[in-house]
Amino acid sequence: MIRPRLIPVILLKHGQIVRSQLFRIHQVIGNPVSTIRRLSNWNVDEVVLLDISDTDYHDLRREDLQLRYDDTSTLSLLEKISEVCFMPLAFGGRISTVEDMSARLSAGADKCVINTHAIENPSLITDGAAQFGTQCVVVSIDVLRHEDGRLEVFGSGGKEPTGLDPAAWAKQAEGAGAGEIFLNSIDRDGSGWGYDIDLVRQVVDAVSIPVIACGGVGKYEDFTQGIVEGGASAVAAANIFHFFELSYPLAKNSCIEADIPMRAVGLNSKWFPREPVYDRPRENSILDARMARAENLPAERITTTDSEKGVKWCTQCLYPSVNAAPMEFGDDGVCMGCRMDGMKSEISDTEWDRRRDILVDTLERGRSRDGSRHDCIIAVSGGKDSHFQTHYIKNVLGFNPLLVTYYGNNFTEAGQRNLLRMKDTFDVDHIIYQPSVGLLRKLNRLGFKIMGDMNWHNHIGICTLPMRTAVQHRIPIVIWGEHGYADLCGQYSMNDFVEWTYRNRLEHYCRGYEWNYMVGHEGITTQDMACYRYPSDQELFDTGLRGIHLSNYVYWEANEHGKMVQEKYGFETADEPFDRTYRIMSNLDDMHENGVHDYMKFVKLGYGRCTDHASKDVRANLLSRGQAVDLIRKHDHIKPRDLVRWLEYTGMTETEFDAIADTFRDPRVWEFEDGRWIKPNLWDENDSKFGKGSGDT
Repeated sequence: MIRPRLIPVILLKHGQIVRSQLFRIHQVIGNPVSTIRRLSNWNVDEVVLLDISDTDYHDLRREDLQLRYDDTSTLSLLEKISEVCFMPLAFGGRISTVEDMSARLSAGADKCVINTHAIENPSLITDGAAQFGTQCVVVSIDVLRHEDGRLEVFGSGGKEPTGLDPAAWAKQAEGAGAGEIFLNSIDRDGSGWGYDIDLVRQVVDAVSIPVIACGGVGKYEDFTQGIVEGGASAVAAANIFHFFELSYPLAKNSCIEADIPMRAVGLNSKWFPREPVYDRPRENSILDARMARAENLPAERITTTDSEKGVKWCTQCLYPSVNAAPMEFGDDGVCMGCRMDGMKSEISDTEWDRRRDILVDTLERGRSRDGSRHDCIIAVSGGKDSHFQTHYIKNVLGFNPLLVTYYGNNFTEAGQRNLLRMKDTFDVDHIIYQPSVGLLRKLNRLGFKIMGDMNWHNHIGICTLPMRTAVQHRIPIVIWGEHGYADLCGQYSMNDFVEWTYRNRLEHYCRGYEWNYMVGHEGITTQDMACYRYPSDQELFDTGLRGIHLSNYVYWEANEHGKMVQEKYGFETADEPFDRTYRIMSNLDDMHENGVHDYMKFVKLGYGRCTDHASKDVRANLLSRGQAVDLIRKHDHIKPRDLVRWLEYTGMTETEFDAIADTFRDPRVWEFEDGRWIKPNLWDENDSKFGKGSGDT
């Protein structure tokens, strides 16, 4: 018996994974290698990788990420992906000839997915099947259901109508030699409404080869419906597998519990470890090369051609296209962060009430019935968001949370007082974990030298400790505030209800550097790094652990929350604005977050925390764009005063700091000219070169 398959679909655009909606809206999720690695952990049945880029070129070069690439072609990326892909891989995108198919199979694909070029030239199906076998040829069919109910095949990424009936075209493709049909609904894409069952059934009944249904999955039960009611041989989805922890195992369990005879779910691959295994000689050589470059810059600066430059800025807020959180821009020049913020502002009061009910129901499911544990955990730093989260969960909804804090030893005086008052202010229990100062000094130095991020330890600590504590105490829910990447760059839709995941933590917050990367450096041991070790998949599964974002359920406006917690709970702000931004209540838990840590973002990418804050305030109509530009010109380039404290803390000199920092400058942004670093500026964007430039001292 051929078992039904459950297939994750990965959409690539310019080398990055994107979330898709209606084939038109694309939001950058992250690096495909880390996602494929995660899927390999779970022994998935198969994966479909579709490159929807308009060109073959992409640029994923980032000196501060562990997963970095020198090559810029799709084939080179496919080769990287195949190194960590321990499951059948079907690859599609810009395949117009048999030679294209051969190149992709040679690069690591097991099957080729063809679409538009098969419509234009059906002999491509026949020739591919003759040379590689029908099992290697998958014909993808994108279908739009018109308002009158008529179904029509579209080509060119869902842009061009063809007049073809999907069932008839599927039958023709089968006759030409296709081994499978990959059937996608354009109007269901990203909707969460479930499969178009009528469409699936029509195509299934028209052919004798396997049909893979895709498009519209919003809940795990939709997969079962696609097989039972639609008759599909395999069910596939893209977005949902990015939204939730253990999404694939949980989805497969849902199918198996519905008596679908799928292959048993796996949580831990026997071929592929969950945590990255680093090539130590290679990684050490990269670090050695960086230190050598630091002594010779700018002479050994990585260069880029003029054609690869071209920083642009959102026409609504002020974010640049070369960004710490990669984002898409629409044809009108508006970034996806602004678009998602606009969607949030359109959510009705009735819908917010519905979301609140979902939150309450979720928390009720996790509530301790016998009083033997806390109802949930709130990850807190002591800041304004932490106060609002605790206020809402404890005082508004009436649950009993356990507060958990990772203490990175860099609190401001006001931040320290805010943190320590929380247990009394809210009458809650509070665990504060303080690593040794000696270890923190080492991790500050290493984070800076390896990835240009002295606060790496803070990010991994904050992202890990609450989840470890939840597993230890058998508490099934951890509550976070806003989803930072969704808020800044529109990484997800408000309708996704995205939750905390190991992959997002490792790739985005930890930059691809897991706790074990630091073992061996400066004498650091495995035992030293115990608090940074994330729970295993089995522990997450056994606990039923979910990390949820409060901003999915409650309207999130940080400025309003800040005023409320000041008035109601005596939350303290800074006495004066930070050097690099105009706000006075941001990141009081870490004096370096707005200072030297953020200064490194400016050194790398040419913008800083003031751009973050000003962009948010423009979106919230608290600043005009002109006012925001003036603030950015004043703050973004400032070298902060707290650098002196950090240098004393880590035992480094400013000369050493500057030299190492320069090795992280992105060549798409910076040039060294006439003895100084210069970059394009928002206020000079009409200049043909780099305008007046901007130093960073």
